[in-house]
Amino acid sequence: MNQNNRLMDRRSFLNLTGTVGIGLVAAGTGSLFWSMQPKRAIAAPVSPLSPDAALRRLMDGNQRFVQQKGEHPDQSQARIKEVAQAQHPFAALLSCADSRVPPEILFDEGIGDLFDIRVAGNIVTPEVLGSLEYAVDLLDTPLIMVLGHERCGAVTAAVQGKSLSGHIGSFVKAIKPAISETEGELDQLVDRAVVANVQYQIEKLKRNSTILSQGLLDGKLKIVGGRYDLDTGEVTLI
Repeated sequence: MNQNNRLMDRRSFLNLTGTVGIGLVAAGTGSLFWSMQPKRAIAAPVSPLSPDAALRRLMDGNQRFVQQKGEHPDQSQARIKEVAQAQHPFAALLSCADSRVPPEILFDEGIGDLFDIRVAGNIVTPEVLGSLEYAVDLLDTPLIMVLGHERCGAVTAAVQGKSLSGHIGSFVKAIKPAISETEGELDQLVDRAVVANVQYQIEKLKRNSTILSQGLLDGKLKIVGGRYDLDTGEVTLI
């Protein structure tokens, strides 16, 4: 190999290593730069909603759903990251486990907006009560809605009083006290029982929880009942 070739090879090597070196330094500097940046602050509401404002937001969302004008908020990748480390739901929903009553959809809300508790017959159990207390006491949720729905199977079973297998009878037992004074034909009776059951479960929340009762007294919490119409998609307040 002559001297000119050796010089060319040496220049090529230096150019290559120089380029790679600069790239490595840049990459290292970039990693160092990003590692030194402060982490993004955990998402928190700029101004927490009042109980009345929370209820308006909830019902406005249902109207968008009914009118097929859904905005589908808070469902992006950015939202997932925003609430990954903390949640600030503006409403807690105690609703039936019925597959036709999905709260985020029928209220046109997204990730981190609603604190959902779903159980057949939207009944209050110790676990349900504790979950709602958690939302109110630790997450500062200003609104609870107990949401029943048209033609609820759990309420129908309670009205008919049929013997049920397994643990299915447990929620029937929990609904029975609510419907003891309802009267009418079966369809009317079931619909009245749906409303009566929502009212009964709300009373249980108020009666059995000092946390919720105090929130109501302080004006920091509102508890309301709702009835979801399977045929129209509309929620009406009870």
